[in-house]
Amino acid sequence: MMQPAIDVRDLRKEFLLSHSGVGSLKTALLWWQKRSIEHLKVLNGITFGVSSGECVAVVGKNGAGKSTLLSLLARVYKPTSGSIAIQGRVAPLLELGAGFHPDLTGHENVIFNGVVLGLKRKEVAERIDAIVDFAELRHHIDAPVRAYSSGMLARLGFAVAVHVDADVLLVDEVLAVGDFEFEAKCYAKIEEFRSAGGTILFVSHNKESVLRVADRCIWLKDGLIEREGAPGEVLEGYESHTEDILN
Repeated sequence: MMQPAIDVRDLRKEFLLSHSGVGSLKTALLWWQKRSIEHLKVLNGITFGVSSGECVAVVGKNGAGKSTLLSLLARVYKPTSGSIAIQGRVAPLLELGAGFHPDLTGHENVIFNGVVLGLKRKEVAERIDAIVDFAELRHHIDAPVRAYSSGMLARLGFAVAVHVDADVLLVDEVLAVGDFEFEAKCYAKIEEFRSAGGTILFVSHNKESVLRVADRCIWLKDGLIEREGAPGEVLEGYESHTEDILN
C-alpha cells in the first residue's frame, strides 16, 4: 500500500501557560513560588492521512486547533505526543508575512525563503522572474517588505510557495490573497499543482473555497476530529452546529 503524503497518528499538543499575577513589588518577589501554570490542551489525539495529489480542507471555529495543526506539520512546534510523517518537500504558508524579514526587499526575501524551503540559490535565481510576475509585484520587488500591504505580502508568499517544487503545501486561508483576477490565477495554479501530484492541506473559513478546491474536509472541534468526509456533508454538519450555538 502506498504511504500517505501526510500521516498523522494520535497527535497531541499542549501548551504551558504561566499566570504570575504580578501587580506589586511584593507579588513580584514571590512570583516564582506563587505562579500558576495552566495546561492548555489544543489537540487531544487526532489521526488522519492525506494521499498524494489530494487536497484536504480543515474547518472549525477559532480555537479548535486548526492553525496549531498546520504549525505542527510545518515543524514550527513539536508535538507533545503522537507522530507526524510527511513525504517530500513541504512549503508552508501559515500566516501573513511569515518568514519575511521586514527590512529586506521583496527580491531578497524571495531568495532567502526559496533557500530555506530547500532550493539552491541558483535555482531560486532561475525562478525569481516567474515568482515576481505571478505575484504581480514587478514595480515593488526592490522595496522593503515592511512597505507592502497585506495583500502584497500574501501574494508574494503564495507565489514563493507554489514555485519551489514542493510536494506538500500547508496553507492558512489558501485563497485570501488578492482580487478576483488574482484569485482565479491561484485556483488555476492549485489545479496545476495537484495535476502534477502535489498534496495540499489548508485551513479555511470560506465555504466556497472548500467546496471548490477540497477533495475531503476535516472538521476540528475542541482539539478532536468531529467529522471527516466529503466537503459538502462535513460543511453541512459544521454549519448546523454553528447555527445551534448562535441560537
